[in-house]
Amino acid sequence: MKKFFKQANFKGHLLTAISYLIPIVCGAGFLIAIGMAFGGKSQDALVIGKFDFFQALATLGGKALGLLPVIIATGIAFSIAGKPGIAPGFVTGLAAVSISAGFIGGLVGGYVAGWLAVGVLTYFKVPKWAKGLMPTLIVPFIASFLSGLIMIYVIGTPISWFTDWLTNLLTSMNGASNLVFGGLLGALSIVDFGGPINKTAFAFALTLQAQGINGPVTALQLTNTATPIGFGLAFFIAKLLRKNIYTHEEIETLKSAVPMGVVNIVEGVIPIILNDLVRGIIAAGCGGLVEGAILMTMTQGEGATVPFGGFLMLPTMGSNWTAGLLAIVANILVTGCVYALIKKDVGKEAMLKGDVPVEEKDVDLDDIQIM
Repeated sequence: MKKFFKQANFKGHLLTAISYLIPIVCGAGFLIAIGMAFGGKSQDALVIGKFDFFQALATLGGKALGLLPVIIATGIAFSIAGKPGIAPGFVTGLAAVSISAGFIGGLVGGYVAGWLAVGVLTYFKVPKWAKGLMPTLIVPFIASFLSGLIMIYVIGTPISWFTDWLTNLLTSMNGASNLVFGGLLGALSIVDFGGPINKTAFAFALTLQAQGINGPVTALQLTNTATPIGFGLAFFIAKLLRKNIYTHEEIETLKSAVPMGVVNIVEGVIPIILNDLVRGIIAAGCGGLVEGAILMTMTQGEGATVPFGGFLMLPTMGSNWTAGLLAIVANILVTGCVYALIKKDVGKEAMLKGDVPVEEKDVDLDDIQIM
């Protein structure tokens, strides 16, 4: 069984698909977040002359986010089968949307479509003159036909049952359960700074948002927003403690990392984390834990209606926007205080010149591998 899972490479195909998904989520998330922040609402259809600019933004973003099952299915199928997997993945994702199988339906359908495409490529024999039609006609048609029908008639119903069960379970959680769940999700969303753990948590949170549970994806994204700002705050807290915790190069990195955090991009702080990996993860994990716990407890699982946008997510939270802001502030304070306290003093000379003495370094950068 272990050999089967290794050869099937479930994780690799999922992470590849999510890497394609994230830019679409970011672009569409900003569109709908900006639109809703200025009073726009996503419409079923834009009737010429009967909508304003911000309604157009919200609608464009909303329609794009509504196709996330299609995007994840297409990405997984492409990762498995290459170009011949694109059409069956796309069709199967549309089938998942049409029967309300949601993000989980698109995810499972992507594997089905991709492996069917590989099966057709491997076992379906055609004359030599027709081999050129395999990747562009024969494989897309047969794999799309089979995977689409499998989604509609075989796996769609149990997936719907599972998503309904998961939705009912999460909506019935009480305050203590929300606190634990939110804290765990907040910590997991940041410990590898956009790596496989973050992407897996993101896929799970998107699955829940597709069922109308917005709190988890909000907890995850607000953690990404607050963490770089928290590392910026650590600079000033360390000054109050008469410590120099950043080198000259790290201070320059913070000048771009903090603004990136405001718009929900956490990767800008990675160069700083790599210079002190363990302490960086501890500080960020503590901040994420506190932020997730506060948000999920105060909002009872409610959150932003968009999966991206940083501070622009707050207006989409309705009356819960104050809880979102409090969670961000708590994360910034915890991350900043913890890092300022546990980080070693690099010395004034290193801060001015960027030359950290060898004995001050806690990790060898050559030994670090980022997935």
